[in-house]
Amino acid sequence: MLTIIGCGNLNRCDDAAGVRVVQRLLDDFDGAPPPGVQLFDAGTNGMEVMFQARGSEVLILIDACRSGSEPGAVFEVPGEELAARPAPSYNLHDFRWDHALFAGRQIFADDFPDEVAVYLIEAERLDLGIGLSPAVERAVDQVVDQLKARIHAWRRDAV
Repeated sequence: MLTIIGCGNLNRCDDAAGVRVVQRLLDDFDGAPPPGVQLFDAGTNGMEVMFQARGSEVLILIDACRSGSEPGAVFEVPGEELAARPAPSYNLHDFRWDHALFAGRQIFADDFPDEVAVYLIEAERLDLGIGLSPAVERAVDQVVDQLKARIHAWRRDAV
């Protein structure tokens, strides 16, 4: 199984980039991803990332970032470079997708994907509001195209 998960907050402008990528992919596949592919909108719920990834061979995450780079820049980073041990907390809102990568490996062991890639899209605006900035909208188009190619390659190789 190839699992693609978009993360972000639809109410914070460019933070919605990961969710918009998954929504676009679902639209392109008429709401039903190809067999062996799972598309999921996790919003800001890191715990969902961990559970949706379980049992997958490959996991791809998409989210917005703020690194100081040019808005709309796209970075593909191996998941093991971003996995982070969660700090002790009694609040599940503190459990992010980077924590899910760490905890999922610890909890699910061999039932957690070995191959994890993270696409990060540099945000221009993270304030309250609906809609992506033009630079991030173009980056979403780029990532959608890249992921469609990866989905087709995955399906071809899985046969």
